[in-house]
Amino acid sequence: MKTPTIQQFRSDYLYRITDDTGIFQHTKFGVADRSKGYTTDDNARALIAAVLLYSRTQDSAALDLIHTYISFIHHAQNTAGNFRNFMDYNRSFMEDNGSEDCQGRTLWALGFALSHADSLPDNLMNTCRYLINQALPHLEALVSPRARAYALVGLSYLIETPDALSYAFPYRHKTNTAEEQAFLPKAFILSLIENIAVRLHESYSRNKGKGWNWFEDSLTYGNSMLPWALLKAFRISGNVLLKDTAKESLDFLASQTFSIEGYYKPIGSHGWLLRDGEAAPYDEQPIEACEMLLACQEAAIVLQDPAYLKQAELCYKWYLGHNSLNISLIDPQTGACYDGIHSTGLNLNQGSESIISYSIAHLVMHHE
Repeated sequence: MKTPTIQQFRSDYLYRITDDTGIFQHTKFGVADRSKGYTTDDNARALIAAVLLYSRTQDSAALDLIHTYISFIHHAQNTAGNFRNFMDYNRSFMEDNGSEDCQGRTLWALGFALSHADSLPDNLMNTCRYLINQALPHLEALVSPRARAYALVGLSYLIETPDALSYAFPYRHKTNTAEEQAFLPKAFILSLIENIAVRLHESYSRNKGKGWNWFEDSLTYGNSMLPWALLKAFRISGNVLLKDTAKESLDFLASQTFSIEGYYKPIGSHGWLLRDGEAAPYDEQPIEACEMLLACQEAAIVLQDPAYLKQAELCYKWYLGHNSLNISLIDPQTGACYDGIHSTGLNLNQGSESIISYSIAHLVMHHE
């Protein structure tokens, strides 16, 4: 297998498929498909990419993206505090409530944005605090393991980041107490993190056995979020059981997704992997490489094992051609990312999830 060609990262395409409403969900090849509209899922994840991009460039255009994506999320939030997901091109939401995954992913993005509050305008960060506060009452009821994991990661960023829970004021009277300054309820958030983490651990304990070290009877999408979330929770709680479960499940996932030839191969979305079955070979999705990369980077820090950094690098190289087809997923003309690997070759569409995933993976790996 040839060595992947390192291509210069270009952010042009992220701007190209974003209008003044938000980032489009799908494309026809490289042109935004307006008939498919937008999703909160994609705008939330695009917020993560835009925050990383702005941290690297301090470019006003990247800051404009952040504003657009936060504005979309604000519009998506119901008065009750949960988020709608699908919006048509006429800016009308097509549902009253989004999926549980949508709730979790949005919390992840908002929490991540607040972890960079020291480099972003206070007014945008205060909006993120407001959105999170409105959404908090709904998180306890999440049932989906992945939705819980997404939310747990976002909540963990809040606890890990100094001053993330407090409104930013241009002037603050010296006599104000910390309690008066606080906005997001720290004790409640810590309780949520503990409860969500324990539920994930209990799900793992119920389902593991006979060489199957996983939270469910199948490996489907977003798998790496589950061990990543437990690693984050361990850093906050110190509960060793969470660390042990995270390591065991992440190592099991790695055994199913890193090939003997030495490249990353995510579980295929056409069939997934059922317990005691064979993994579906296709379609390989770009988002899986991104999320596995993030989980492995966390594992390298928490478990103090640099071997996970090598796995993270293999996830990044998946985009560049170190994959089952030995073909780069990055369009050399535009910097866009193809939508995945089919049995017949590349999926030539270049939707938002793909370029967002590649952008996050690149910016995290290169600390730019």
